Amino acid sequence: MSQSLLYAFIIFAVVMFFTPGPNNIMLLSSGLTYGFRRTIPHIAGITIGFAFMVGAVGLGLGTVFLAYPILQTILKYAGAVYLIYLASAIALSGPTKPGEGDGRGPMTFWGAAMFQWINAKGWVIVIGTITAYAAIARFPVNIAIQTLISLLVGTVSTVVWALFGTALRPVLTSERLVRAFNILMAILLLASLYPVFMDA
Repeated sequence: MSQSLLYAFIIFAVVMFFTPGPNNIMLLSSGLTYGFRRTIPHIAGITIGFAFMVGAVGLGLGTVFLAYPILQTILKYAGAVYLIYLASAIALSGPTKPGEGDGRGPMTFWGAAMFQWINAKGWVIVIGTITAYAAIARFPVNIAIQTLISLLVGTVSTVVWALFGTALRPVLTSERLVRAFNILMAILLLASLYPVFMDA
């Protein structure tokens, strides 16, 4: 096993998972709007769904996308449409009181897990993981290591972002402030689409 490459991959994973992206922006908003406990299924969906994606692509699913590039294009545009929908839902979200729901509710486990497959930043991380750090160990041990590290770092990152949003609840106490914050998060979510279509 290449220890230097392993350390490099851990740094790559930390930077990519902790920097703002669609997942983290949505978790921040969900933590503020619904609280940490109700956001746990969203956290689990992201972490498990993304780790599964790393494993699946690393074990050969990526060759399907190389053979049929149109699938990548379809996923890109489907992801853009879904992000626009999520941004509008976030922008319209107001604060919820304990025991009270709104019409939308936090993202479910399966919704968050499936979102990883149309998340542009997620694909950047997966492709970088599988290609640049393949020499960590022999195949398929390298994929197992990458999947485990993605799961661990992803868990810490998602929990931190959701807790950050939850910590804002006592600060952003009025409905107007929460709505303003969620509108800002929706704008940032839409802004995350820009790099996706830079090469379109």
